[in-house]
Amino acid sequence: MQPKVEMLTPPQLPDAPVIACYRCEVQDFALEDVVLANADEVSSFVTDKRRMEHLSGRWLLQYSLIQWGIESIEEIEVRRNELRAPSLEFIHGMWRNESLPSISIGHGNGWAYVALIESNWTIGIDAEPSDRGIADNALDLMASGDELQQIRENPEMAIRSWTAKESVQKAMRMGMKLNPREIEIPIGKEICDISIEKSILQLRNWMHNEVHISLAWLRGNGQIRSEEDELLDATREAMSSGQEWQIGCNSTRNNS
Repeated sequence: MQPKVEMLTPPQLPDAPVIACYRCEVQDFALEDVVLANADEVSSFVTDKRRMEHLSGRWLLQYSLIQWGIESIEEIEVRRNELRAPSLEFIHGMWRNESLPSISIGHGNGWAYVALIESNWTIGIDAEPSDRGIADNALDLMASGDELQQIRENPEMAIRSWTAKESVQKAMRMGMKLNPREIEIPIGKEICDISIEKSILQLRNWMHNEVHISLAWLRGNGQIRSEEDELLDATREAMSSGQEWQIGCNSTRNNS
């Protein structure tokens, strides 16, 4: 049986690009029911928990894409960059060049989360129960200076800072390569902009059914370009320039 899907609504998004966020409970999907799952990747998981989270996240992703208006799910695959940040691409050989949304997938406390944003942006989503504690020795790994002091003085805000930093790492498509101590989150603010490595990110934090959710996004390319993408772009450029162009073979048209 398919899980119930909840649509998530971040606070105040009047000037934001098109964004959609969903969550569903993690359950044990069959591999054949999840078009966007990769059998080799699924077989690599050591625990049932990790396998179920992965399959639930990929099932929720395909549900989200259908809501977005994409019907040809079987023509799409999820690829990862060198830092394992996911993106959507058409399967090699499809020769499709329509824009696909950028994506973020997360898991927490028995739930799968997916966020979509229009192309030319990147996005990150993370969520944790509001009553989850963070050990004091872990605080030194996630914050420093004045921010660390503020978190220690307001321990109830630690989990929100944690999810916010995770969402920023995902939006930057860098994961833990971006040190969380280098991401300074204003304590107690639901809506803010932050600057990292000359990039401006928009950040939203909110509560949903006793869960802290953080969403971050910025301008950028959330796709991994393939050789087919480069060839399609080169072909379009040649056609628009009025120059003669060829792909793969010589051809002659006889108009007599």
